Amino acid sequence: MQLAELNIGRLLAPTDDPRVAEFMANLDRINGLGKRIPGFVWMMEGSGEPGTGNTENAIGDDPQFVANMTVWEDVESLERFVWGTLHKQFYERRAEWFELMGDHHFVMWWVPAGHRPTLQEGLARLDLLRRNGDSDDAFGWTHLAEARMWRSGLCASEAS
Repeated sequence: MQLAELNIGRLLAPTDDPRVAEFMANLDRINGLGKRIPGFVWMMEGSGEPGTGNTENAIGDDPQFVANMTVWEDVESLERFVWGTLHKQFYERRAEWFELMGDHHFVMWWVPAGHRPTLQEGLARLDLLRRNGDSDDAFGWTHLAEARMWRSGLCASEAS
């Protein structure tokens, strides 16, 4: 099995607005970094246009409500990317570019090797987490005993 994750958020402004310019300008850099981490398997892609990342994968009719979804060989690989690279600095600054979401915005689940989840599948898993809390079918970091970096205190203040 491999680990899939979906992270959603609503940008504070349209992707071409100066308020989110720094975030947009670094999408290719951060996504490229993730793709080079040992254990990376797959990333949901947008058009491939430079500087857009996969922000074109909007949720519903709101182009500011965007999603990022990846698949990893294991928990340690995803952790290494999220908490052990430049990604962490951008994650810690997310309030500069994204609205505060009062509900779960991040979910993980296990998929068979070779499976590439759809955005609809990821959103269904997020809904499952929101309705039922952590389960074997949809979970956050607290559900993973293997999440050593998260548990070590580097990120334990992050609830999910």
